[in-house]
Amino acid sequence: MTTHRNIFGQPLQICGSDPVTGFFRTGCCEVDGTDRGVHAVCAQMTPEFLAFTKGRGNDLSTPRPEFGFPGLKPGDRWCLCAARWREALAAGCAPPVYLACTHERALDVVSLDDLKANALDMA
Repeated sequence: MTTHRNIFGQPLQICGSDPVTGFFRTGCCEVDGTDRGVHAVCAQMTPEFLAFTKGRGNDLSTPRPEFGFPGLKPGDRWCLCAARWREALAAGCAPPVYLACTHERALDVVSLDDLKANALDMA
């Protein structure tokens, strides 16, 4: 069994269970070779980010019951694609992150300094 690690090399913590997040819907931002989007960044949703990502064609706020997706609202935690988080950062609307819940693979796409500057926790 693979032990998933956060950006500090420690065991990855749960990002969110209501709604259940993660590429594998385990509540953790686990990443493997099948996750081409690298859903590694555990972020707390904000109105600005939800509007931003909807404008980029990824509507996370509208419920999609046919996929068991309740839609996200501000305050929800969600595992984001690292590239989308980086894109939002450049646009000035990156949602804050939970470092202990962010997979180490996020560092392939975003810098540790940028994540720390937007952290809600300092694991």
